[in-house]
Amino acid sequence: MSKRRRALLILALITVALGLSIRAFSDGAWADPVGDGLYAVLVYLAIAFLVPRKSKAVIAVVALVTCVAVELFQLTGIPTELRLVWAPLALIFGTTFGAIDLIAYAGGIALAFVIDSIGRRLTPDATEGFARRVQ
Repeated sequence: MSKRRRALLILALITVALGLSIRAFSDGAWADPVGDGLYAVLVYLAIAFLVPRKSKAVIAVVALVTCVAVELFQLTGIPTELRLVWAPLALIFGTTFGAIDLIAYAGGIALAFVIDSIGRRLTPDATEGFARRVQ
């Protein structure tokens, strides 16, 4: 497994832990949008893990389309039924459509995109390439 994929996996585990902690230990008004943003970060990380050689922009667009599709899927009522089959599916598909969730998804993906951009610039390969171009 590449260094990038290992890092993405670790970040995904941290994101899941943060998201579940917020759900378990907070009922403040901020918890839902932050949880939705973390969901979007997790989607970004999963897509980046699956297609690590794609550009950050492509990953971000696919992540946003995926999050919007999941949110629109909630309008069908099927995710609510899936929750009855296996409760953890509610964490993946949600249950109730919320237009405000789309804003949280966009924010989470933007955050993931920025952090991924900064992270890639700070990797040894990127800094070595930069040093060669400067000389």
